[in-house]
Amino acid sequence: MNDKDIIQLFFARSQQALTELSQKYGKLCFHIALNILKCNEDAEECENDTYLKTWNSVPPDNPTYLNAYVSRIVRNLALSKYRYNHRKMRDNHLQVYLSELQDCIPAFQDVETSADDTVNYAIYDFLLKQDFITRVLFIQRYFYMESISNLSRKYGLKESSISTKLNRTRAKLKQYLEGEGVVL
Repeated sequence: MNDKDIIQLFFARSQQALTELSQKYGKLCFHIALNILKCNEDAEECENDTYLKTWNSVPPDNPTYLNAYVSRIVRNLALSKYRYNHRKMRDNHLQVYLSELQDCIPAFQDVETSADDTVNYAIYDFLLKQDFITRVLFIQRYFYMESISNLSRKYGLKESSISTKLNRTRAKLKQYLEGEGVVL
């Protein structure tokens, strides 16, 4: 079933919408949550919470890209769960991902919740101007929280070349954002 049909089922408030959403995007939701949480039970909980949140938000929302819409929901739920689980712990594997971005994105933890979408649109615009593999690696690394070793296996590239490409992309992003007037 295509995304438009699934969205129509949500608007009709049909329970079938959840079944179709689960069949089409369940593995993706679980994968995103597991990359962040590293715990099957918590990932399953986030996956199920994603279905509920989608049910409660469509309608009134009418997402153009259901894949991106659901991915963002599960990612935000998983990050919230991660912060809750690790509030008092020092082990923080997400710090690796976020620390890589701290020099090129202002207040990274507030970017997605910010009412001002200037930074979001600037990052989106920047990524559209990059070649396909650069864009995919950046999104996989910093949105889906994929490890460099997983990216290496997926795309048949050396880990060192992926690290170098991501480092150069972050430097270009910083320069681009400064040129757009974003205060870092």
